[in-house]
Amino acid sequence: MRVCVLGAGIVGLATAWQLNRQGLEVSVIDRAAPGAGASGGNGAQLSYSYVQPLADPSIWKQLPKLLLSPSSPLKLRPQLDPLQWRWGLAFLAACNARTSRDTTMRLLALAAQSRSAFEDMLADVAPDCDFSATGKLVLYANSAALEGARRQLDLQRAMGSEQRLVTPEECVAIEPALAGYRGQMAGAIHTPSECAADCLKVCIELERVLRARGVRFMLDCEVRGFDVRNRRVTAAQTGAGEVEADAFVMALGTASHRLGRQLGAYLPVYPLKGYSITVDVDPAPGAAPQVSVTDSARKVVFARIGSRLRVAGMAELVGHDASIPATRIDTLAEATRAVFPQASRLEALHPWTGMRPATPTGVPIIGRLASAPANMLFNTGHGALGFTLAFGSAQRIAQALV
Repeated sequence: MRVCVLGAGIVGLATAWQLNRQGLEVSVIDRAAPGAGASGGNGAQLSYSYVQPLADPSIWKQLPKLLLSPSSPLKLRPQLDPLQWRWGLAFLAACNARTSRDTTMRLLALAAQSRSAFEDMLADVAPDCDFSATGKLVLYANSAALEGARRQLDLQRAMGSEQRLVTPEECVAIEPALAGYRGQMAGAIHTPSECAADCLKVCIELERVLRARGVRFMLDCEVRGFDVRNRRVTAAQTGAGEVEADAFVMALGTASHRLGRQLGAYLPVYPLKGYSITVDVDPAPGAAPQVSVTDSARKVVFARIGSRLRVAGMAELVGHDASIPATRIDTLAEATRAVFPQASRLEALHPWTGMRPATPTGVPIIGRLASAPANMLFNTGHGALGFTLAFGSAQRIAQALV
């Protein structure tokens, strides 16, 4: 069977790896280099056991700040965009306890599958990607936030996650680089099994290995449309001509909505804009973190990738604006100084922004849709968990094809 994967981000490349591994003839099309989109500078955390859907009941209290505050880590700027309004209303409808609980359950199941598949990839490809398995701490600034985290912990524990509530003193024992931040924490959730890696390096290594195994790559080649006959896609139309295949997988991130509409399918995928900086760290013991850390109040994550620290955060519904405001980068630098004052001189920040393809609930779209041609499968809408969920999603696509 010939399968054409549309998209060379981490989701598309994981899909290509899984399909190639199962003996299928695979081609990959993307308008840019592997990992050049939302995968390139993401938060680097592999959060398999601790997921907190953005669509949560707490959003309702935050709405005035989301709409009005220029400094809010979550930002919503209404525009004359019907998709944004439709997506936003669906998102607000999902901000209830029942939906959040269901989303958590579904994401944890997919994450567990993804962990196993990612470990298979590590054994198979052995990528040079600064992989670590040092665990994660999610920090909470006050008792009210910590109580909310306790409820999420109890829910996730019932679903098989191994984690515990820890005191500020225990946080410092787990990660000594947090010593100077002890007074700003009410406590944290510690998940010892969590991992981190450089997603861009994984993408580059997957392309290298897959090329050597016969996967065809068509890069700098944009998908413009499709030839459809008898409810089946016969070819993808690209700038380099038509590409025929027996089946197609759309893993094009935020572009999936536009191309899905050409096929008669509504994909509720909208860009959730995020930012990151990547800095060199002080090698002195205890200066920079080894454990991944999420500051829940700032909505900022810190992940050690080799001799660098990836600092990422923010979630903005502002359309496809790819600009990088200096204020957002300053916020990430200030967060680094506050939480890990000895970690880095912050001399070169390497600022980045990416458009995470998000669904209103946070559950990705994986597989066939009744409204689309039968041989077009979708693998998109992973939001901020694209790296975490990519290999489990790829496995589900492969299971649907064979």
